[in-house]
Amino acid sequence: MMRALSAVLILLMVASCGGPKGSPRNLDNACLLLKERKPYARHLRKVERRYGIPKHVIMAMIHQESKFDGNARTPHRYALGIIPMGRQSSAYGYSQALDGTWDEYRQETGNRRARRNNFSDATDFMGWYMTKTRDRLGIPMTDARNQYLAYHDGHTGYARGTWRKKAWLVDVSARVAQRAEMYRGQLQRCPYD
Repeated sequence: MMRALSAVLILLMVASCGGPKGSPRNLDNACLLLKERKPYARHLRKVERRYGIPKHVIMAMIHQESKFDGNARTPHRYALGIIPMGRQSSAYGYSQALDGTWDEYRQETGNRRARRNNFSDATDFMGWYMTKTRDRLGIPMTDARNQYLAYHDGHTGYARGTWRKKAWLVDVSARVAQRAEMYRGQLQRCPYD
């Protein structure tokens, strides 16, 4: 009996160490990133086929949102610099999807079991959202800069031009576009793609 219990405990400990934790080591090299996290390439191809979104665009947006960390969360807010007041928003996971938008995605797609810390679910969410962006705002799937602005400020915020008053966000969206181009060039030579 004791041996069986020990075996089960060891098995549980090994299983809890199973999946990747935190960000991949090679965030600046799409090929090495996909080599390190092999299932990512399959999920990115699936989203590219389903929604028509280039892998390099989604990868650049995920890099900006979570650095490919499935457990990424927004920082805590503090009152008087020391009293925790909760997180800045409900954004969570690879895609940093907000609670309400994630719930809308799950309801609309019927994917009730989707989790924000699951790469396949998060990339499908981004494909779903970016498709809505294209349909509502006319932003092409290849336009990483404007897709990111609409992703960050929401469709209504983008349409109102709220991003124009945020110089920091315009800078971030330019970096997302640069990273997308960098990833595009790397993926063209990538054996893991």
